[in-house]
Amino acid sequence: MDLLFVRKVCALTLLALASLANTGLAQAAPGIRIDEYPALQDSSLLQTAAGDKKNTVTFTDSAKADYDNNNSDITLRGLAQVRRTDAILKSDQIRYNTDSGEMTASGNTRFFKDGTLITGTGLNYNINTDSGKFFDPVFSLAGGGSGTASEAEALDENHTRLMDVIYSGCDCPEKFWTIQSPQVDIYDDENEGVAKNGVLYIKGVPVLWSPYLTFPVRAEKKTGFLTPTYGYTSRGGYDLAVPYFLNLAPNYDATITPRYLSKRGLLMGGEFRYLMPAYSGIASGTYINKDMETREKRWSYSVLHNHRLGQFMGLNFNLGLDWNGVSDDNYFRDFTSMGLNEADQTYLSKRATLSWSGYKYWNGYLMLQKYQTLQDDTLGRLYGQYEKVPELKVRGRRYNWNGFDVETDNTLTRFEFPTYFGDIVDLSRTDGHRAPDGTRFTSYNTISYPIVRPGWYVTPKAGLHVSHYSTDWYEEFGRYGFRSQAGTQKGSIDRVLPIFSLDSGMTFERSTTLFGKPSLQTLEPRLYYLNIPYKDQSDIPIYDTSISQFGFGSAFAENRYSGGWDRINNANLLTLGITSRWFDEDSGFERLSLQLAQRFYFEDQKVTLPGEQVRKRSKSDYLAGLSAALTDTLNTELAVQVDSADQNVVQSYASLRWKPKRLASVSMSYRYQQDPFLDERGNPLRYQLKGKETTSLSAQWPFTEKISGVGRIDYSIQDKRVTQSILGFEYKGNCCWTGRVVMQRYAVSKEKANSAIFLQLELSGLGSLGSDPMGLLRENVPGYESTTVPVPVKSTFERYE
Repeated sequence: MDLLFVRKVCALTLLALASLANTGLAQAAPGIRIDEYPALQDSSLLQTAAGDKKNTVTFTDSAKADYDNNNSDITLRGLAQVRRTDAILKSDQIRYNTDSGEMTASGNTRFFKDGTLITGTGLNYNINTDSGKFFDPVFSLAGGGSGTASEAEALDENHTRLMDVIYSGCDCPEKFWTIQSPQVDIYDDENEGVAKNGVLYIKGVPVLWSPYLTFPVRAEKKTGFLTPTYGYTSRGGYDLAVPYFLNLAPNYDATITPRYLSKRGLLMGGEFRYLMPAYSGIASGTYINKDMETREKRWSYSVLHNHRLGQFMGLNFNLGLDWNGVSDDNYFRDFTSMGLNEADQTYLSKRATLSWSGYKYWNGYLMLQKYQTLQDDTLGRLYGQYEKVPELKVRGRRYNWNGFDVETDNTLTRFEFPTYFGDIVDLSRTDGHRAPDGTRFTSYNTISYPIVRPGWYVTPKAGLHVSHYSTDWYEEFGRYGFRSQAGTQKGSIDRVLPIFSLDSGMTFERSTTLFGKPSLQTLEPRLYYLNIPYKDQSDIPIYDTSISQFGFGSAFAENRYSGGWDRINNANLLTLGITSRWFDEDSGFERLSLQLAQRFYFEDQKVTLPGEQVRKRSKSDYLAGLSAALTDTLNTELAVQVDSADQNVVQSYASLRWKPKRLASVSMSYRYQQDPFLDERGNPLRYQLKGKETTSLSAQWPFTEKISGVGRIDYSIQDKRVTQSILGFEYKGNCCWTGRVVMQRYAVSKEKANSAIFLQLELSGLGSLGSDPMGLLRENVPGYESTTVPVPVKSTFERYE
């Protein structure tokens, strides 16, 4: 209901206050000279508003104009109008008394300002007292919507009262919905409107009533209730939230959200937003004193803060904070009402970063990174991951320095693994440590000389990587003890490795045809040579390093290990890649793209992660990719990685998307990835994600002119289960309304799932009632479009008279 009254106020406030109080007669009617009438020269009618309007020129016109010296009246008759650059007032007759300040417009009266048109049977207004009435106003707003009132009375320059108001944002001849109120008071200075006994009618049936409603006059923040949301989930039950917004100041505000879940109880939520000259952020949280299911207190919090600290010694300093926490492992599974993203979180970030930049070519940061591990008992116990307490990084970049590019990355990190005491089965260690802690320093310095010419490029690059490790292996208790890959416990280790690479490529073009259309085809070969000598690294601990999945991104990378630098592969290899593209000759649109790549190894693999099998082949897997716009409505993507020895598919991806028209789309995808790296026992390494095989089908389709369906299903072939399913229907009414029902079921753990249903009634020009599933549909259904066509913003000159 808020949007309704905002628009209503904008229209009628302009009518009763801005239009009349600021409308002057700087030029009298034809045939009348102002210098002949001294009373007019002193009249407040000639006084314009302060600010931007003080220099506004006012024009008048009419079929006949009279001035009565005895009564000090000026009268415009027949097509009378007062026109300024920002507003127009028309009427059959306009009369103004220079002594009393009374202005009267009678007959067919029209007022136009900023695209808003108001018509009525007349108006009386006193410029001296800033009071008056507009009779039987009918308004049509620039932003859409229209309404009527029996009268609009300006009680003073700040207070306007509207009587018997009927408003609708529906442009149909027969309004689907209206809002009616017997009295609406507008307080312009306070940006506040008060509607008494407002009732929402749908097809003439009252569905919502409010005895006292406040709303903002202008499109600004205003304290008050926001639109309630409601729905149902299988883990939370019936769900109703009624947010209350507090406009504390122009640059900070808060929202308090009581949320009742029938299976859980009352969950109180709050959010505080602030925007200061040097800092900004959002702090939010929730709390339930006693969950009816678990009988425990449950809570969550999140703090996002960005702070510009200013300059010191020529550097710009900034502070960033991203700190999150929940009361227990299942909080998101139980209280997430929409979508899969929050429900399957494993690690909550707790990060604070002090960064600096601005000193020539240098920048860096000091970061504290911790985590809260959210367990899923059905998947086995997680023991967390290494935390950085803290990490210091200093980076330097200088490009085109006499043709050279010079870079340096230097990082000092203290790694600590979360400790546990007594909550892990068969824990025989008494100190709670599950992994060794330690400190790592790395410095990688490179120099390259890019040679770029039309049609080709060559980039030689040389680098030196220096590392130092100081490790706390801890004492050994029972059968538990921490040792390196080599079985040692060296406390201090140094490593120095040179890295050489040569990257080169060419581009050829030719005119050809594709699908019978003139096209431009390119052929883009690329050669990448890499050389890194071997160094035994088996004494070095593993803090944050894992194996990169082989693909087009990693095929041209220096290190096959991602994350940190705990392992640097030995390399004497050549990567060959080739890309060919087809572009429409007229538009330049890329119609087809093909990619191929393979690595050739000139020496055996000697560096491995603990448990990783050594590569014994001289060639990598084949990589192939295809992206094609088969027609203007049909697109496909294919990617495959094939074992070069036994021709088995290691991983693959395929998708097909068809969008023949608006509100119609079908998308299918298939993804397969085997367990790429196994230990001696055939188990996936702990540094790797397990393999997967999944399919997905999503669609939006109109069944009739009014009814359309939308849905998605994700199926894990490997786990033999549906991980997510969405089914929804949308009904587009004849005019001004749309109804939606969306059902969703998604996995929140290996064995558990959550089901939810969302109902929404969208009233054009007013807003939506119920839970909003639009974000869910846009995120999960590729190509989804709302059945409601956005109303274009109207120009203020669209209905200019």
